[in-house]
Amino acid sequence: MFDWLDVRSGARTRAGLRRRLVPRSAGAEVLDLAGNDYLGLSRDPRVVAAAAEAARRWGAGATGSRLVTGNITAHTELEGELAEFCGMQSALIFSSGYLANLGVLGALGGPGTLLVADAYNHASLVDGARLSRSAALSVPHRDVTAMATALRDRRHKRAVVVTDSVFSVDGDLAPLGGISAACREHGAALLIDDAHGLGVLGSGGRGAAEAAGLAGRPDVVITATLSKSLGAQGGVVLGPQRVIDHLVDTARTFVFDTGLAPASVGAAAAALAVLRAEPGLAGTVVRRAETLAGRLRAAGLAVSEPAGAVLSIRAPSAADALSWAARCRTAGVAVGCFRPPSVPDHVSRLRLTVRADLTEEDLDRAVRVVVASAPNPTTTGGRT
Repeated sequence: MFDWLDVRSGARTRAGLRRRLVPRSAGAEVLDLAGNDYLGLSRDPRVVAAAAEAARRWGAGATGSRLVTGNITAHTELEGELAEFCGMQSALIFSSGYLANLGVLGALGGPGTLLVADAYNHASLVDGARLSRSAALSVPHRDVTAMATALRDRRHKRAVVVTDSVFSVDGDLAPLGGISAACREHGAALLIDDAHGLGVLGSGGRGAAEAAGLAGRPDVVITATLSKSLGAQGGVVLGPQRVIDHLVDTARTFVFDTGLAPASVGAAAAALAVLRAEPGLAGTVVRRAETLAGRLRAAGLAVSEPAGAVLSIRAPSAADALSWAARCRTAGVAVGCFRPPSVPDHVSRLRLTVRADLTEEDLDRAVRVVVASAPNPTTTGGRT
């Protein structure tokens, strides 16, 4: 029955596209430039203590759907805090950012709706569009003119433009101001996935929408994760109250899913409190990323220009990217390795993420290891 899987596996192996799970031990002495803990809060004693206290108070799990038994007061409190922090009217927590995107697109899409999506959107937005049963149109990356043309020429009554704020592969920023203007001109809503912007961009880390002056607008909906800057787990949709009410009634990944575990809720709430108390953390992340990108670029590597915490380095091939990442790991620096189909342009990369708690010594070490491990330190990268 499953012989065909061996054929597919062999093809992926030959192309350098096999993926393997590598366990990470709790005490590993590795400089982590692969995770998404942008503010360095996942191990912050205040955040860990809050997670433990929430588990003691509420138990290990939420026990059911939030519409049945799984809705604890901590969920509601965190939703209010997130909405207020981000300048939005209301919020709804999901058990992951992926499910938040599937849920909101399913609830706002459907027959009669056109979704206009940036070609480089995250996989969760792509899958959400597919599952929503909407008409969907992919437009070139960061192309406001193409978006406006699609909205102007549509035959559908409703339209939603869907975009990441900070794109997860290269870390570049969507032109949110221009996109929003096109949406207003053509009567469309705007859905922004701010997974990589929350905690990093905007005033005190309030996100890319706030930085672009779009927070609280009646035609804007934001999704984000609690698993990056807030160091925990879960996802959230923020928007007008009527949108959130509609999600409670219709978003299948909310209605039929167990609520987010209390420990994750407690951790995210504590991390948000830290960010409020230490708003300078957001700017520190951006400065660290710019410094690292500049040093790697000066060494001859093809490095993206980071808008937030994410940057990437092009590799000659998928196999080169994989071996490059492995050599970095052996030298004590963990980096991400993005290969097709994870990269929308099919160009393999190393993906590096920066944290607010990185020191100058950490940055020096990262540059030294990445450059020394490169297949060719002066390569500009190539298509795989």
